Amino acid sequence: MSPHLATGPLAATVLDLPAGSPGGSVELFLDLYTGNHPLIPARAFMLGPSSPRRRLPAGLDLLSVAGKCLEGPAFGRYVATLRKALAVAINPAQIGVLHLQHLAFGATPALIRALPAHPRIALVHGTDLIFAKAHRDQLQVLRETARAADAIVVPTGAMADHLLKLAPQVDRRKITHIPWGIPDRLLTDPPPRPNGAFSSHLRLLYAGRLTAEKGVEALIKSLAPVPGVELSIAAPRPQFLALAPLLKRAGVRARYLGWLRRPQLWTAFTEHDVLVMPSTTLEAMGLVALEAQACGLPVLYQPVPGLSEALAASGVATDFTHSAALARDLARLRTAPGLVTALRQAGYTNAARYPLSATAQSLTDLGRQLY
Repeated sequence: MSPHLATGPLAATVLDLPAGSPGGSVELFLDLYTGNHPLIPARAFMLGPSSPRRRLPAGLDLLSVAGKCLEGPAFGRYVATLRKALAVAINPAQIGVLHLQHLAFGATPALIRALPAHPRIALVHGTDLIFAKAHRDQLQVLRETARAADAIVVPTGAMADHLLKLAPQVDRRKITHIPWGIPDRLLTDPPPRPNGAFSSHLRLLYAGRLTAEKGVEALIKSLAPVPGVELSIAAPRPQFLALAPLLKRAGVRARYLGWLRRPQLWTAFTEHDVLVMPSTTLEAMGLVALEAQACGLPVLYQPVPGLSEALAASGVATDFTHSAALARDLARLRTAPGLVTALRQAGYTNAARYPLSATAQSLTDLGRQLY
């Protein structure tokens, strides 16, 4: 059962990704806005049609809009088509506030144009900033959204810093710091963790997408000469298959776990010794690391913006681009007396700072202020 929250205005929110897409932003979206008792009551949309075998969460509607892209005239056509679909699907009189998922991409301008009179809360994610830096049209959308939003929510100070570099004209008074959160039930009732010391090998787990900014290529190259480790990967199958040639060239054997549903992933956390997070650029917050900590799994991470703020000394910062540094820190995890026990306790304490109910309550309060 969901934690009790004060009711705020009904939100309209869109994530222009196909239902079933992987990623922390998708999980956060589903956690907040869908289910039989959503933390934030909303008309929530993703792209469809969905696979006939996939069960959709309660409260999630699909928009059959094709043509998703990032730039050029086709992007403008995509936004226009998405706007029309939203105008048909949503009764403006029922909506109190817009929750703009991402400052960039097509759903944000489409939702603003479909419901131009409603107050707007824009939520900043890492991919907004990465794609705005790489694509001129997305940078324009980001800047326009920052101007149009009544409030801009960042999960970490690092996201605010990066946003201001891309859009220096942003009114800083709009920016509100609301950390993302992990499900309360994981904090109160985590899966049991087996007792016992490390096996002969240190069991490493990577969990997430395998896109370039996640740093898995550097992880594999640096792990190749390191003895006494086993790597498991939980990722989308097509991305893992694309990674296979690099694994073979590096001589690294990786156990593929599949793309795990949330409870399966939480169980996997209890069956490994360390979560590795080799992200190269930034992370909005690194929710998978917080979920791992809630399950008693120590985190070894690249100290990029976002992760450094969310984890700090509750994890172990390392340099995944240098094999010797990685080998040293892995050896320290295996041999330093009491280190893993201390990291587990620090992880539990850190994760407990970020209940999802607090995120939802803060967003609800902000919506009420604007309504």
